[in-house]
Amino acid sequence: MGKYLVLMPSFNEEGNIERIILNIKALLKDIPVVVINDGSSDKTSFIAKRSGATVLDFPFNLGYGVALQAGYKFALEGGYDFVVQIDADGQHNVEDIKRLTQEIKNDSADIVIGSRFLGSTVYKMDLIRRIGVLLFGWIVTVCIKQKITDCTSGFQAINRRALEFYCQDIFPSDFPDADIIILSHFAGLRIKEVPVVMHKSPPEKQQMHSGLTKLYYIFKMFLSITVTLLSEKPKRISNGGGLNVS
Repeated sequence: MGKYLVLMPSFNEEGNIERIILNIKALLKDIPVVVINDGSSDKTSFIAKRSGATVLDFPFNLGYGVALQAGYKFALEGGYDFVVQIDADGQHNVEDIKRLTQEIKNDSADIVIGSRFLGSTVYKMDLIRRIGVLLFGWIVTVCIKQKITDCTSGFQAINRRALEFYCQDIFPSDFPDADIIILSHFAGLRIKEVPVVMHKSPPEKQQMHSGLTKLYYIFKMFLSITVTLLSEKPKRISNGGGLNVS
């Protein structure tokens, strides 16, 4: 079956993280949960450790992409075959983890994205974010010739082939969204979406894409996609093997 772990990048999530970790442990029993504490100023690290998670502590905030890649490298060095990444703010239904991992274990994809826009799921967001999701989803769909509905989803499962690819310097340091999906496709990784339930973040939670950050995100993502399309394509990964990552 292979062994896997759950990665949870976190920043100031003391109000949510204990419940999520305990729910994951109740559902998955002996599957380890690894929290990447991205320089939180609250008790996120303490509560995560108390709840039974392994915690990777950053001394200050380094960004979502850096936190994710630190978790990927931890998983790679630990010899894990599959990784599930889930947000720490309570947006994602823990029960949907099994839906994502089933596709990975069936070897039907290397990257499985939990989409809030598939099936009967209804997820509401503000107009600017919705336009951004639709726009970048359309760009990704055109670039990889495969329908992608939720390129900004942080709820994903990946296998070891994708894990090795994500541990390279090519992985974005801030917003690994549409650009990394395109890069993964160019590298020959198989991508699939499955429907999941997502809830709105708690009102007190500061959104990663809020205020002027929304405009920066749109500019940055356009720039990153442009560079990705104009740059030399990554070496394709064969189905029978992976990359050598030092």
